[in-house]
Amino acid sequence: MNYINCPLCSSSKTYLLCSKYIFKHQREFIQCKICDLIFVPKQFHLSEKEQINRYLQHNNSPTDLNYRKFLSKLLIPLSKRIPAKSNGLDYGSGPGPTLSIMLEEMGHNVSIYDLYFAPNNMILKKQYDFITCTETVEHFSDPKTEFEKFQKMLNPKGWIGIMTSIIEDPKLFLDWHYNRDPTHLSFYSHKTMNWIAKKFNWTAKFYGLNVTLFKKY
Repeated sequence: MNYINCPLCSSSKTYLLCSKYIFKHQREFIQCKICDLIFVPKQFHLSEKEQINRYLQHNNSPTDLNYRKFLSKLLIPLSKRIPAKSNGLDYGSGPGPTLSIMLEEMGHNVSIYDLYFAPNNMILKKQYDFITCTETVEHFSDPKTEFEKFQKMLNPKGWIGIMTSIIEDPKLFLDWHYNRDPTHLSFYSHKTMNWIAKKFNWTAKFYGLNVTLFKKY
């Protein structure tokens, strides 16, 4: 039974995977048969104010050594592939930008953008050698549009570093911790990431269960 069009590939070949109560509010989770994305329909999304309040509860800081260690899961493989003194964008930098600082400490020039905490749209009109997006793509309500932005902003032979938890077995989704956050709207598998790579003529490399590096040609 087709349910609702996928916000990533626009396919109508979707179905209700499961429903779940999150903080006493029921949410539905839909899976796409084409790109494998699991997503939350818009009627279950939080308001902008509710989202911001939720993000402000995150205690991420560049002085937090554990947080730096966490971000290094992306930083280490990415830094081995980008040229010295590259120009980059940290997309979805949040209220406490940290990865951008770590990259600048390595000699790169990094701009930041965040829909709520650094909403400078002029930043999005520039071109970059690399784009980082850590713990952000799961918040995308319109992932198709967001990845199209990345395609336009990224220079040829540039890299995109994505950090988000990957789901491989839909049977495990209901009890998965990652969908308990009411601001998480889009959930990706390796199949989804490979679909994105093919769509934009990128290559995809995976590091563990939460880091994907795309390369543009």
